[in-house]
Amino acid sequence: MNCVRFILDGEFVEIENPDPTRTVLQYLREDLHRIGSKEGCAEGDCGACTVVIGTLVDDLIQFRSVNACIQFLPTLDGKLLFTVESLKTDQGQLHPVQQSLVDYHASQCGFCTPGFVMSMFALYKTNPNIDRLSIDDALSGNLCRCTGYRPIIDACMKMTDYPIQDDSNPLIYESASNRSSNMSDQEQQAIDQLRQLKRSDGLTLNIGQRHYHAPNSVNELAQIYADSPSAHILAGGTDVGLWVTKQLRQLDDIIYLGNIDELNRIEQTDSFIKIGAAVSLTEAFDALSKHYPELNQLFRRFASVPVRNAGTLVGNVANGSPIGDSMPALICMGVRVALRQGQQCREMDLQDFYIDYQKNELQPGEFIESVLVPVKDKTWQLRSYKLSKRYDQDISAVCAAFSVQLEEGDEHSKVVDIRIAFGGMAAIPKRAAQTEALLKGQPWNEGSIHQAMAALSQDFTPLADMRASQNYRQQAAANVLYRFYLETRQNNALTNEQLDVFVERAALQ
Repeated sequence: MNCVRFILDGEFVEIENPDPTRTVLQYLREDLHRIGSKEGCAEGDCGACTVVIGTLVDDLIQFRSVNACIQFLPTLDGKLLFTVESLKTDQGQLHPVQQSLVDYHASQCGFCTPGFVMSMFALYKTNPNIDRLSIDDALSGNLCRCTGYRPIIDACMKMTDYPIQDDSNPLIYESASNRSSNMSDQEQQAIDQLRQLKRSDGLTLNIGQRHYHAPNSVNELAQIYADSPSAHILAGGTDVGLWVTKQLRQLDDIIYLGNIDELNRIEQTDSFIKIGAAVSLTEAFDALSKHYPELNQLFRRFASVPVRNAGTLVGNVANGSPIGDSMPALICMGVRVALRQGQQCREMDLQDFYIDYQKNELQPGEFIESVLVPVKDKTWQLRSYKLSKRYDQDISAVCAAFSVQLEEGDEHSKVVDIRIAFGGMAAIPKRAAQTEALLKGQPWNEGSIHQAMAALSQDFTPLADMRASQNYRQQAAANVLYRFYLETRQNNALTNEQLDVFVERAALQ
């Protein structure tokens, strides 16, 4: 059946043969005339278009904020959709999120407010212990150009204090902090509706010569892609969506991965963590942070919450952007990629996957099925540093990752092995081979690290662009290597403030 089916405000919606690349925002504003959701950037940066998607996960509804401006309409199949209009009551009362924004004077022009409302609504529904850090994360993808963030943050802190005004609608009004131990009738009804929407076979849309495939199994995916190797693989759409909204490309053949259970799994063995191609960045980072807590700051600074909720780790790897923030760390962690072409499977090290700018080792009809992250080896010390003009949701000028294995000595540790990888320094995410070779077997001390800082210029000749000059990138790369040394040297007892001073001094030498 060439029909997309989802649930909006408790009602089944069916759309026959929609344009595969029509965005959810276009559908809301132009077809349903739900004009609360706004278009500010059409690339998932400003958050004015934020909506919330509900999916069935382990027989419970998972609420996630996403950017409607780059989410393709057919990807709503089998899901719940909540817009700012969904929060209204029959009596016309405001939702606690909205009332809090009013009471704390957190809205002026109102253009961005509906997006803030929906990001706050997702936080309201998912976090029982809201604090300043969780608020900053939740709002990282929403831009305010007139009110300022202080009153919005105040509203977030107080929104769960408001009493529930509509007992008949707990799916909307019940927060994570006041959630009843018993499932409400409305939530159970929504779960039953989602079960009804679950397909036993894949979804195919045909609009003239344009096709959209949403297979239900990896085998089906492999067959479709083998038959149509020129098709575009779609996971979260946080990159592919921009091909349509910003580059105005027409994508005639799309294969969507989101309905394949095997690709939505995270599995752990004694040796590695397997993350499927459809696993969101949010879920992937949550799993990895338990094993690699030293990467928590990098994970928090990766894009925004709505982008992480939609985008996938495998999609970021497959895209292979030289400024993709995950790849330097993954390379230093020794990650491997599992590839599939038809019934043929192979694995390779991620560091060998990239050939040149936006070129990789994938053959026609071949796709990344999963990434294999080694279980943490405690003999290695790992760090990653992101340098950008903004803390939240910004593209890196330089992203660096380092991993070192040291042999303890009387005065200085000795480098047994080391991995150094950078983004933003070359056409691909790349290891610093000559610098690594210089450090291996040497004492982990000031003399060897300063030689290594100078040697980075032999590994990289970065470009200058709007984000940073060539000189800045070269100097910044050397400085973060020095910071890594300061954090991992023997008998280290420096505070972060002292580390900042040392790095500044190194920059002057």
